[in-house]
Amino acid sequence: MDDIRAAFARQGLYRSRDARVLGGVCAGLGQRLGIEAWPARLLFAILLLLVPGSQLLVYPALWWLMPLGEEQPRTYGPAPASWA
Repeated sequence: MDDIRAAFARQGLYRSRDARVLGGVCAGLGQRLGIEAWPARLLFAILLLLVPGSQLLVYPALWWLMPLGEEQPRTYGPAPASWA
């Protein structure tokens, strides 16, 4: 199992700590693909609906196998140019 997690880590597949709703799997896949979390969730759900029965297997398996990513520092936009 550690070999699989290491392979996922080498490919940049991590569960998200910040943008997760349940386990962070879809948000992590979205980060890896370069898209926001909600479109990634929608695409993942559509894909799982096309393959019957996969909903019960794929998400829990990815949740268990994908390593948990590091927490990202919160950014709230650029600082104002003039702070008095």
